[in-house]
Amino acid sequence: MTTDLRRPSRTFTIRQLCLEFDCTPRALRFYEDKGLLNPAREGLNRVYSYKDRARLQLILRGKRVGLPLAEIRELLDLYGIDGGAQQASRSLRKFQERIEALETQKLDIDGAIGELKGACELLQKRLSETRPDLLPRAADYDQLLRHRLDGVEHSAAK
Repeated sequence: MTTDLRRPSRTFTIRQLCLEFDCTPRALRFYEDKGLLNPAREGLNRVYSYKDRARLQLILRGKRVGLPLAEIRELLDLYGIDGGAQQASRSLRKFQERIEALETQKLDIDGAIGELKGACELLQKRLSETRPDLLPRAADYDQLLRHRLDGVEHSAAK
């Protein structure tokens, strides 16, 4: 008795995949137009297989980490060749390149955030010495000053 280890022949509608992967029908049709997905047709309806579902999952993962669609297609096209060794090798290289690019971006972003925080501190200090009424939360400052000056709470609506 032989056991069939292949996936069951369950199919998916465009709506089911959109709900599962939180994407739009337009996105699925776009991936189809780009040759990344190839659903069967039953009349006018698209019918997606397990293979299409798995490809969509990989497409969305690749997009999430910033891989261009051309590179995602390249990796998907290697599926099934030599037991997946070429796909694994190429994927590893692409992923390592992407990690390096993201790490560089992270350093750049951290540097920019540091510069902006430093500039904000300098500007806040300068404004607090010269024009505290222009600082964020100036209405709170204005209310505090009014209270100190006449001992009476004033509404911010005045």
